[in-house]
Amino acid sequence: MRLWIAIRMTIVLTLITGIIYPIAMVALGHLMFPRGANGSLIMRDGQVVGSELVGQNFSSPGYFQPRPSAAGDKGYDASNSSGSNLGPTNKALIDAAKQRLKDIVEKNPGIRADQIPIDMVTASGSGLDPEISVAAAQMQAPRVAKARGLGAEVVQHVIEDHTRHRWAGILGEPGVNVLEVNLALDNLKTEHVASDSHP
Repeated sequence: MRLWIAIRMTIVLTLITGIIYPIAMVALGHLMFPRGANGSLIMRDGQVVGSELVGQNFSSPGYFQPRPSAAGDKGYDASNSSGSNLGPTNKALIDAAKQRLKDIVEKNPGIRADQIPIDMVTASGSGLDPEISVAAAQMQAPRVAKARGLGAEVVQHVIEDHTRHRWAGILGEPGVNVLEVNLALDNLKTEHVASDSHP
């Protein structure tokens, strides 16, 4: 008798917690937060170019570059999300940070190593952080403006337009989504070409 009760309880709980509950939560998520439930995808010309939630690499001088990523061999591998797990006294981490500082100084003339925000030389815990700090964006702005032939004030305006502020003005730190700000810069070029084509 007790065995039969245990079997029935197992079946009932499996149905509730393993099938009904997950399906209900997925359906509720799609109903209440359809964009988020589908990955907060970013579209361009009808094509998916990325997600608001997952960073990606940019190497061209005309683009803002993300913080380093330890997720996968090339970084930003969502199937291998992780940090480096290296401690602050680990020689490999120290050497990597020094090399990153050197690379940033070379790519951003006029910037000293002590002016580089910490998020540009350290990876996030997930390795997928889509944002950089406002200071990191402003540090890169002169390089981006020069590479694109834009005025510094234009690039600064794009940064301001794509800065996520503290929630309710108190929680979290402001951040700039790298993919979104780079797409906005590309749209500036597209809009400029379109306006030049009008008679």
